[in-house]
This record gives sequence, C-alpha cells and structure tokens, in this order.
Amino acid sequence: MDVRPRRSVLYMPGSNDRALEKAKTIPADALILDLEDAVAPDAKTEAREKVCAAVKAGGYGKRELIIRVNALETPWGADDLKAASQAGPDAILVPKVGRPGDIISAAKVVTAADAPDKTMLWAMMETPMSILNVREIAMAGIEREHRLTCLVMGTNDLIKESHARAYEDRFAVVPWLSMTIVAARAYGLDVLDGVYNEFRDMEGLRRECEHGRTLGMDGKTLIHPAQVEITNEIFSPSEDEVTWSRKIIAAFKQPENAARGVITVDGKMVERLHLQMSERTVAIAEAIVDMST
Repeated sequence: MDVRPRRSVLYMPGSNDRALEKAKTIPADALILDLEDAVAPDAKTEAREKVCAAVKAGGYGKRELIIRVNALETPWGADDLKAASQAGPDAILVPKVGRPGDIISAAKVVTAADAPDKTMLWAMMETPMSILNVREIAMAGIEREHRLTCLVMGTNDLIKESHARAYEDRFAVVPWLSMTIVAARAYGLDVLDGVYNEFRDMEGLRRECEHGRTLGMDGKTLIHPAQVEITNEIFSPSEDEVTWSRKIIAAFKQPENAARGVITVDGKMVERLHLQMSERTVAIAEAIVDMST
C-alpha cells in the first residue's frame, strides 16, 4: 500500500532564509514553504526565488516539500505557479479554492510548465464557497491529470468569513471539517486539519489534535516547530493499534480464512473492512519508521 505520513505539516515563511535552512532539521513529515500569507507584498518576488532555489537544492531528507503559491488572480499567482512547477516540489498548495475549476486551471498551468509527474496539487479549503463545493472539488481528484491529492483546512479564514466564534470546542467548525473529511474519503484524498494559533499552549494543541484525529484527519498543519512533537505523537498509530492490525492481517492470511468475509480474532468479530483498515495502519506505521531512518 502506497501511503505517506502527513501527521505534521509545518508552514515556513518563504522570505526567511534562516527558516528555510532550519526546516531541514525539524522532524515534521511535510513542510509548506509559503509564498502567500507569510510574505509581505514587497517581498513576494524575492521569496519565490528563495523557495524555488531551496526546493531545487534539496537537503530536506524524506520530508515532503510543498510550495504554497499566491492565488492566480493576484499579481504574483501565475508567476508563482509556473516557477513552483519548474522547481519540482512534491506538491503545490493552491489557496482560496472555491470551485473545481480552480484546481483544473492550476493543473493545466502546472502541466504546461513541465512540472515533473511527482508534483501534485493540494487545495486550501478556506472559504464558505470551498465548503459548499467540497464534493465537486474533491471529485476533481478522480482524474490523474488534475493532480489533486490533499485538502487542507483553512480554519482561521473560515471562521473570519463565516462570522463564527472560535471557541475551544470548535463547535462552529466541526460541520466544515466533517463535510471536507467525507468528501476527501469519497474520492481517495488526504485531508489536513487547520492550524492551532496558541503555539505556546501545548495542552490546547494536544486536545485539538485528538479532536482532529477522532474526526478522521490525516494530520494537522502547524505554525511553529514546537508543535511538531505532540502532533506526530497523536497522529501516529499506537503500538497497540499496530499490534492488533498485524493480528488481523495474519489471521486473514491463514488458508482457511482466504475466502471468508468475517472471521474471529481473539474473540472479536472482524470483517474484511477491518483488514483494509489494518493494512493502512501498518503501512503508515512502517512509513513513519522509514522516515526516521
């Protein structure tokens, strides 16, 4: 099973040389090198050059590298997208995706710019229109030419634009998260939770990570390196989960169970859907070990 851990996905400002260098030592699964929110308008062009040079130079180990570009309708968007495509990151994060056409248009630019086949597209889900159209946006991922593999929640922008209150229990946010998760799963995409703003509040971060994992998120976007350790811990399969998953896989491999849809493992009824879940759990656990070696 081809899976990639995306437990911790850290935003790094593209205009900051020191941050780009430090990112090589941070144990995040993925890095979003940001040309959008983290970069002032008068630094956009310079940041683009720095980020693309950093991606081409490498040195980030097995971390997944993503470039977040400015929206196509901005003065920098088209040049960002072309330059990012030629730099060849693992993915390009498209902001303000409100309709499937936003992804389809970006994919055409990326392909025309001769981006390598490995360069995928991620979509920021950060506006009310994103949520209203999430099914159609996720459906764009069916076609390989659209390159879409991951949806990223922009919870701060969603709260701002919906006039909701940002309470700790995320009462207002849960429907948006759930709609996006269901759409992502329906079309085989990953989905990442939004950022936790209080980067010194580790207990609050822990609660929100647990909340996101319970909902079904693959991981969480982060704004500070100090948030990586807790996020990796919570979004990793536990030792007990991996052990149980291996038992299920081994049981279904027994000749007498090869054609069965339901079996018993340690006194519990197990179906083939549990086998699929177990295979993914073990694949993620093994991929996490591989990243650390």
